[in-house]
Amino acid sequence: MRVLHHHELCASSRIIRLVMAERGIVCLPKSEQPWDRVEDFLRLNPAGDVPVLMTEDGEAICGASVIAEYLEEIEDKIPLIWGSASERAEIRRLMDWFEGKFTREVGVPLLNERFIKRFVDEGQPSSLVIRAAMTNLHIHLDYLDWLTEQDNWLAGRQISLADLAGAAHLSVLDYFGDIDWDRHSETKNWYAKMKSRPSFRELLADQIPGLPAAAHYANLDF
Repeated sequence: MRVLHHHELCASSRIIRLVMAERGIVCLPKSEQPWDRVEDFLRLNPAGDVPVLMTEDGEAICGASVIAEYLEEIEDKIPLIWGSASERAEIRRLMDWFEGKFTREVGVPLLNERFIKRFVDEGQPSSLVIRAAMTNLHIHLDYLDWLTEQDNWLAGRQISLADLAGAAHLSVLDYFGDIDWDRHSETKNWYAKMKSRPSFRELLADQIPGLPAAAHYANLDF
C-alpha cells in the first residue's frame, strides 16, 4: 500500500491529501514532524520536507507539486491539470504561487509563530512577524477575491489542482482562525464550496493535541 508521510498542519501535505481523496486513492498516512530531522525520514527525502509519497514499489516521491504531477500521469481519472497548453500553464502557475509566494509570505511565518515555536520551545511568538504575515494575507486574499469573481473556479471552467492547492493553504490558516472572512466574501463563497466537497472531510476532522481548531473550522456554514 502507498504511504503518505505528512504533517496535519502542513499545507503542502494537505494538497496531496485532497488530491488523493478527489481521486479515490487509498494510502496509509504517517504523520511526521519534519523539524525533528529524524534520520529514517531524511533517508526518504534528504531535504527533510513533507509530503513524501512512498509508492507500492518503494519509491519516494517528494514534494506536493511533484507528487500531484506524478499522480496525474499514472491515474486514469478526471484530470486536475486540464485543458489547452495555456490553461494547464495557468493551473501550474497558481499551484506555484501558493507553494511559493503564498507559503513564504504567509504560510510559513504564521505556522512557525502559531505552532512550531510553541511545540519545539523556540521562544515566544513574534507579534511583528505575525502582523507582517497577516498584512500579506489580506493582500493575497484580495487577489483571490478577484480570481473568484472571474469564474466558478480559480483557473476557470472546472475544478483543478489550483483549487485544491488554494483550499489546502487556506484551511491551515482557518484552523488557527486567522482569516477575516467578512472582508473577503468572494473567496469565502469559493472556499465554502471547496469545504463542502467529500474530499475535505478528513481535513476538517484534524485535531492537533494541545492546539484546538477555531470554533468555526469544521462548520460548512461559517
